[in-house]
Amino acid sequence: MKNIFILLSLILFLGSCLEANDIEFHGFFQGNYSVSITSRNPDGRIFKWAEERFQLKINANIKPIVLFFKADTFYDHYDDKANIEFREGYLDYNSRIWDTRLGRQIITWGVGDLIFINDVFPKNYEAFFSGRPMEYLKKGIDGIKFGIYPSAMNFELVAVPVFEANNYPASNRFWSFNPLASITLTEQREPPANFANTEFAIRAYRDIKGMDASLYFYKGFSRQPSMMLEQQQMQTKNILFYPKLLVYGASFQGRALNGVLSFEVGHYDSVQDREGKNPVIPNSQTKFLIGYQRQIKEDFTVGLQYYNEYMHKFSEYKKALPSGFPTEDNFYQLMTLRLTRFFMHQNLKISFFVFYSPSERDRYINSEVYYKFTDNVNVTAGINIFGGTKQTTKFGGLDKNDNFYLQLRYEF
Repeated sequence: MKNIFILLSLILFLGSCLEANDIEFHGFFQGNYSVSITSRNPDGRIFKWAEERFQLKINANIKPIVLFFKADTFYDHYDDKANIEFREGYLDYNSRIWDTRLGRQIITWGVGDLIFINDVFPKNYEAFFSGRPMEYLKKGIDGIKFGIYPSAMNFELVAVPVFEANNYPASNRFWSFNPLASITLTEQREPPANFANTEFAIRAYRDIKGMDASLYFYKGFSRQPSMMLEQQQMQTKNILFYPKLLVYGASFQGRALNGVLSFEVGHYDSVQDREGKNPVIPNSQTKFLIGYQRQIKEDFTVGLQYYNEYMHKFSEYKKALPSGFPTEDNFYQLMTLRLTRFFMHQNLKISFFVFYSPSERDRYINSEVYYKFTDNVNVTAGINIFGGTKQTTKFGGLDKNDNFYLQLRYEF
């Protein structure tokens, strides 16, 4: 169904462009390469990523409608094949107090810097950890977004009939901890595309004394798969499935203490296991984030964040957990630091970002240098470093995947 949706959107877009009053074309040519620097990949190779890519963006204005299309064609040297990736393609209609967007689109909610609480939309973590441009962390969803803007409060409503899961590092490119690694037979079961499984999300927001305040609600599924074992014809199969999920949240962001202060909270209601007795379904959680960003001096910015997850029904979770499986934290903590410095009239940018978890004692570090030769040509070089005291934690399990990456881009 997803491919049919994309095809129909493309036909509608191309047909409408023929009548457009104003059409803009943009895009880029890019080479993106990432090399392991501590150990070879599980399949023995050293490249995490190696590709050449061409992206085309078309914006067509057919008043009062705007159409937008973005697609990539690329050659992946790792898998030795060419492919096309349809990233976005939607129709916008805008009026004075409401608008709507229909098609494949990327939605970003919340105030976290690389920490997502109420941004429940799909992510591509393989792209993030292998040194691809930051825009590839976000995946598109196929659905409709409807905005209403009365005087008291603004509303965004999103309906997604086709489920899109998060993308995690592939087992041939990345080392990671898998308690069921000995079971090679695996089946992924995504929620079928029907009305009962349609995801719904609502955001209500307004300005409150200079603070951007938002309330959130989401009804859908966890985008991280859960695992369960199933016996089939004398073989054990690992079933990956996506539990039902409700999310209630809020965020606030505004100027304070000579900088920008951010708060965000979300309650994850594990609909299928509210008692916490099913070990294959995550327990309900409450997540909290506080962040602060300040420009220390001209062209130098510092950002700090503290994030916490509280697991409900923790005692029931421990009782239900099978022997030999690692135990998650009742209070998971994570801190981040971002340093950004510009030089040479902002043509040169040096950035440093680190995740550190005091509870799991693991870390992830990204350091990057960006240089703009001209308005059209730029290069980015960076390094990803993972580590921790245990192989069972988020970043400790990625300890053998340190990599250096290079991005070369010509934009038009």
